[in-house]
Amino acid sequence: MSTTNLVVDLRQINIQQGTQLVLEGVNLRISKGEFVYLIGKTGSGKSSLLKTLYGALPLQDGYAKVTDISLTTLDRHSIPILRRKLGIVFQDFNLLTDRSIRDNLDFVLRATGWLKAEERDNRIQFMLEQVGLNGMENKMPFQLSGGEQQRVAIARALLNDPEVILADEPTGNLDPETSDEILLLLRQLANKHNTAVLFATHDYRILENFPARIVRCFQQRVVSDEDIIV
Repeated sequence: MSTTNLVVDLRQINIQQGTQLVLEGVNLRISKGEFVYLIGKTGSGKSSLLKTLYGALPLQDGYAKVTDISLTTLDRHSIPILRRKLGIVFQDFNLLTDRSIRDNLDFVLRATGWLKAEERDNRIQFMLEQVGLNGMENKMPFQLSGGEQQRVAIARALLNDPEVILADEPTGNLDPETSDEILLLLRQLANKHNTAVLFATHDYRILENFPARIVRCFQQRVVSDEDIIV
């Protein structure tokens, strides 16, 4: 695997929650445009790994880079820079319930330095078209189905053309048919934009129906798919 194409490069890192060791000796490499499943039982460390990647859990040892940013030297100035290069999609959508879909997306653009209203409006319209929600910008989150809300969350994650999308159980609250739609949409958009995706899931049906590379959190380790049978 060429190091010039790597957007995630972890070598022998230890991940802790406070004083508790969660994952030990983690090695993980993900290239531009690559789609990777992250699996493991509840409490196995999936969310801790994702939190480490977006700077919510501090890291002191090992070699760890996401895009071109070192995770071991993160400070309050570099964390916002890191997160502008990431798209994060959660299971529970995390939309702002007191404002419209347009205003949810506009909030992110304002926070990440888009100063011109016309440019923000154009970007919002473009991303809503990309996720199949054209014309819904004035609706409130409660007026949308779960699948539609997750499409908004994906649009939000892609607003700043991230190099990596971190998806933490994004289909966990959806029915199987809607889960498939969301997964296919995410894979399609990631491929179109050459964006890497690390997709945490416990849904083995998805793994069987839409195969891709797999890594698993197991017994405080991160194990590659070459070593496991799903």
